[in-house]
Amino acid sequence: MKVPFVSFETMHNEIRQELDNAYKGVMDSNYFIQGQACAKFEQEFADYCGVKYCVGVGNGLDALMLILRALYIGAGDEVIVPSNTYIATALAVSYIGATPVFVEPEIDTFNINPDLIEKKITEKTKAIIAVHLQGRPADMDRINAIAEEHNLKVIEDAAQAHGARYKCKRVGSLGCAAGFSFYPGKNLGALGDGGCVTTNDKEIADKVRALGNYGSDYKYHHIYKGCNSRLDEIQAAFLSVKLKQLDKWNAERKRIAGRYIKEIDNPLIKLPKTSDDVFEHVYHVFVIRCDERDRLEKYLNYNGIGILKHYPIPMHLQGAYVDLGLCEGDLPVAEEISKTVLSIPMYYGMTEEQISFVIERINCFR
Repeated sequence: MKVPFVSFETMHNEIRQELDNAYKGVMDSNYFIQGQACAKFEQEFADYCGVKYCVGVGNGLDALMLILRALYIGAGDEVIVPSNTYIATALAVSYIGATPVFVEPEIDTFNINPDLIEKKITEKTKAIIAVHLQGRPADMDRINAIAEEHNLKVIEDAAQAHGARYKCKRVGSLGCAAGFSFYPGKNLGALGDGGCVTTNDKEIADKVRALGNYGSDYKYHHIYKGCNSRLDEIQAAFLSVKLKQLDKWNAERKRIAGRYIKEIDNPLIKLPKTSDDVFEHVYHVFVIRCDERDRLEKYLNYNGIGILKHYPIPMHLQGAYVDLGLCEGDLPVAEEISKTVLSIPMYYGMTEEQISFVIERINCFR
């Protein structure tokens, strides 16, 4: 049996006619940038997240970068980021001239460890980026409490957590602003690149919108040195169709995760910390850990099971961040995670036979 790491076939087949109609609607409108489709999706996603404002942008990296710029963070400033996340989180900080300061994660949740944040705060620190990695919300009460004590802004990186909840509140509503990605593989993915910023702060929303539109608040009137980062009409129309299905798709992800957690029983395999009433995980990916990760990877590949490593080289050991002067051993938890994690198939449309096969093969690994 072959089990791909991810497949969009079932998801898209079920809504194919709606997607076709959405495309036709935009084509017939002859309006492709900053039109009604984008405005409609922005309002729908703001309502979904429980915030006042949503601003569509070009991608998730731009979303974080534009938030930082809207908060007047720049050269000479520091921003705390998790040491275990996709590099886009740190790149957003670098792009605006600030310095990312890495804080280690909790080994069982993969998210930033709040106990370690305060020792990294300096007089240059301006914000904390809390990443909801893999679909599990970060510990936002503790992070917000630290930020309030030190007069810092909290930005959510919700690129992997569309629809997740923390204490019954959707991610995207838990800090001063949040950045989302709509890369096709996300729980809510476009059919190309896209992203957005959510916030309850009108000033942030207005500035993000202007910055992403060449710094313009209205045509040919430029108040900032901006850039071009806008969610186009076709992707927005597709996202409106897919948003209606998001809770159903997430429920299926949680069901599959429930089977994995209940039925994977192998002493060589460490499972992720489960979801609960506080941290509602939406399992963008399902990540296991194994000290024999590379051997497990070859074994699963041989058995026709698609896998990925998120992420095999931690950020501080990437060539892009050699300037920070960090060496192997400086961030041991991130390094341990990078050496042991493996993401196994997790997507809407997996059959019971495929799920059972993955579980059976993992349980047989010796």
